[in-house]
Amino acid sequence: MGKPCSLDLRERVVAAVETGGLSRKQAAARFGVAPSSAIKWVARFRATGSAAPAKMGGHKPRTLRDEHADWLIARCQAKDFTISQLVEELRLARGLKVDRRSVWEFLHAQGLSFKKKPVRQGAGPT
Repeated sequence: MGKPCSLDLRERVVAAVETGGLSRKQAAARFGVAPSSAIKWVARFRATGSAAPAKMGGHKPRTLRDEHADWLIARCQAKDFTISQLVEELRLARGLKVDRRSVWEFLHAQGLSFKKKPVRQGAGPT
């Protein structure tokens, strides 16, 4: 995602529409911005009283932490598993909706292997 346009430019476009009598498309052409931007800036100004951009990005906290992490570690150490099985168990048993990638990253960070142990050949009775 790109950097937001300056507040000064946004305010000039909004002022041209609100007090200058221009349409949003005319103001966009006058200031060299996309018509969709002018439309959004004016709508934002009318809704909030400011043309300032909204906060971008931010940190989304991890879903698999605390008691969910403890449960998942215990579950992985108890028996063989696949990532898809863990996602389904988290949804059913814990009411937690997570992506397969999130579970994989958690397991990788914990050093847990999700590969099943192969069945040994010739280990049966003779």
